[in-house]
Order: sequence, then structure tokens, then C-alpha cells
Amino acid sequence: MHIASVDIWRALAGGALIGAGSATLLLLNGRIAGVSGILGNLVRGVSGDQGWRIAFIAGLSLPAWFCGVHVTLLPRDWSLSIIAGLLVGIGTQLGSGCTSGHGVCGLANLSLRSLVATLTFMSAAAATVFVVRHGVGS
Repeated sequence: MHIASVDIWRALAGGALIGAGSATLLLLNGRIAGVSGILGNLVRGVSGDQGWRIAFIAGLSLPAWFCGVHVTLLPRDWSLSIIAGLLVGIGTQLGSGCTSGHGVCGLANLSLRSLVATLTFMSAAAATVFVVRHGVGS
């Protein structure tokens, strides 16, 4: 099997699992699977059910570890990753949610606000790839 087709199947499987996880959280817990909100409330120690937040974040992270997925795209200098993570956190607060909350759950609920947010995320991502591949990184 060609490597690109393997990547497509992995992406499809990952997307299906994200959708299944979001639907399960909504059906069993009545919560929207906005990862930035779940993680943010967990880190801030917001009172309430911390158990399901821990379980959800672990369920996102541990399968990759168990399957031996290694992140090889991180820079050697972790300061860039830390800065990028902080910027993502600030962006999710400004945008009132992250790609999972808006792109998966919000679009499924036909939210206009989520449509605008998702179009913004995707446009920024496309512009970043273009600049890195044809500008800065060329």
C-alpha cells in the first residue's frame, strides 16, 4: 500500500475516533468536547467533576503513546513549542473555543459562530503553510 494512502486511512480513523469521542461525551455526560475548555478547567482547578476531565484528556493522549506514536516534528529547542502552546491557549480564549469545540461540535450543531471560527482557523493554517513553504522556509 502506498504511504499516502496509509496516511489517509490513519487520518480518517483519527477523525472517526474524535467524532465518536465527542458524541460519547455528549451522550453520556451532556458536555461539549471542547478540549481547550476541558483542559483549561482542569488546570485551573474549577470545582466540579474533575474525574471525567482527567479521563477525557487521558483518552486523547494515551492511545498514541500505547501505539508507539512518536512526535518527530517538534523542534530541538522546546522554547518554541512552549511559546506556540501559549499562543494556542490565548487564541482559544479569544475565540471562545478550539478546533474541537468549534470544528467538530459547533459545526455539528450548525452554529454560525463555529462556522466563522472554523473558517478562520483553516484560513490561518493555510496561510501559515503557504508562508512556511514558499516564503520563510524556502
